[in-house]
Amino acid sequence: MKRWTVIFRALANINRLKIIKLLADGRKINVTDIAENLGISFKATSNHLALLKNLDVLETQGIAGHVFYSFNSQMPNDFHKVLKHTLK
Repeated sequence: MKRWTVIFRALANINRLKIIKLLADGRKINVTDIAENLGISFKATSNHLALLKNLDVLETQGIAGHVFYSFNSQMPNDFHKVLKHTLK
């Protein structure tokens, strides 16, 4: 039950849902572009991304001094199930 609380708490923020929707098509996007797209600060965006990364929803890749975020192809199955229904 605790795991579900963590999952739903992570999804209870509109900006995290917007980040998930941005990345749902398989793109890799850096923090600056995500922040601009959402209209929130770089720091707030970084915090949201860190939370999602810590839950193994996102993965990172460093390219030319920038960190790009994308969906983790091996995200936990429980989170994947919730996202599958959320993104419909």
